[in-house]
Amino acid sequence: MEQHRTHAPQYRPRRGTPVPAQAGRATADGVRRGSPAVRKPAGTGARTARRLPNPRLTGLGSGLFCGASMFVLACLDQLLLGGSQAVYGVLFLPVCLLTALWVRPGDLVTAPVVAPIAFTLGLLPVADAGDGGISGRFMGLVTALALQAGWLYGGTLVAGLVVLVRRVRLMARRAARRRALTAAAQAGQPSKKEKAGEAEAPAPRGSGPQVGRQAR
Repeated sequence: MEQHRTHAPQYRPRRGTPVPAQAGRATADGVRRGSPAVRKPAGTGARTARRLPNPRLTGLGSGLFCGASMFVLACLDQLLLGGSQAVYGVLFLPVCLLTALWVRPGDLVTAPVVAPIAFTLGLLPVADAGDGGISGRFMGLVTALALQAGWLYGGTLVAGLVVLVRRVRLMARRAARRRALTAAAQAGQPSKKEKAGEAEAPAPRGSGPQVGRQAR
């Protein structure tokens, strides 16, 4: 007798019809390709912080910055304005302000110290040369310092005030950190009252007889 073999019908996808997995991939690729990339706008505060320079100068670096800035400004004043000492004094104030702002916290004391030195160094191109000798130039420098003493004291005062404010803020931050660390340490450790309460807590009543019965 002949036996008829029955074969289970096999599903064969037609050509051109995508497999479900491939269809999902095609849909995802279509969404990715068709939809434009969404860019998150950066915050304005971050952009402003990136644009503004915020260097940290050492004590020597702050002295070099202040002295070089005042000397360059004095040379420009001599070339453009004929050596106006009043303009030189006005330019001394922002230089002192930037020096006090950019010096690092460990060298805050150096900002009010280097300001008068930089002012004196910058007066060399602006001061009157007199007869052209060393003595005449020295007398012209002393005279310029006496006449422009107000700008000298003003710039030094600005640097001192900025340094004082930064010092107070630094001390306040350190105190806040110490308080936070102390509070965290106290929160992590149990208090003395809790320890005493756990030590004085009585044992449960049914523990004694049960232990004796188990021993028997």
